[in-house]
Amino acid sequence: MPGHRLTAPKGPTVVTDDQEHPRAAAAFDALGVEYEKAFAASKTHRRSLEWLLARLAPGSRVLDVGSGTGRPTAETLAGAGHEVLGVDVSPVMVELAARQVPAATFRCADIRDVPLADESFDAVCVYFSLLQLDRAEQKDLVRRLVRLLRPGGHLVLATVPLDVEGVDATFMGQPVRVTSFPAQELIALAEEAGLEVLAQEASMFTPAHPDARPEPHLFLHCRRPQPPRMG
Repeated sequence: MPGHRLTAPKGPTVVTDDQEHPRAAAAFDALGVEYEKAFAASKTHRRSLEWLLARLAPGSRVLDVGSGTGRPTAETLAGAGHEVLGVDVSPVMVELAARQVPAATFRCADIRDVPLADESFDAVCVYFSLLQLDRAEQKDLVRRLVRLLRPGGHLVLATVPLDVEGVDATFMGQPVRVTSFPAQELIALAEEAGLEVLAQEASMFTPAHPDARPEPHLFLHCRRPQPPRMG
């Protein structure tokens, strides 16, 4: 979920855990292509994709977690000749992505429910797609995504680095619940999951939306280390 002005909604909002993921899908179903327009100008996102492209062998297999409308991530990677699987909980986003990026494959599902083989991807992209999971779920998912990477594979992770947990907020007019980590805790999370953080970039970005204000973004560029050689 890229970009997030954390604005408290009017009146109390009570959401159970069972409701959380349907609400996340509903929010992004409602946003549709407006979400893509709001974040299309992110130069930091583009630089992150360039960083990844420079490290991928031809025809690499890439998993895009929270693939949204398919732009810019899946479109950029598929356009460079890589095999891209995008997974998103929003049916509307998946339909848009499939239409806009026919060279990639998209599935409408919670990434945690998709059966994928360990060490089956050369890279994993996680651009702002952890923010509606609680902290334990975020840690568990990153550990699983690391297992999906081949040794030496790369994972790029972006978030809004704030010390918030279970905050009811309004995102581009839609009610969401947001959880995140401050920057150093996110780096520690990545390292504890078995990643080397090779590079990071922090920036301020203002989405192209009437309600938007500048917000912090953090991009981590990581690698799953090769196992040590024996003998």
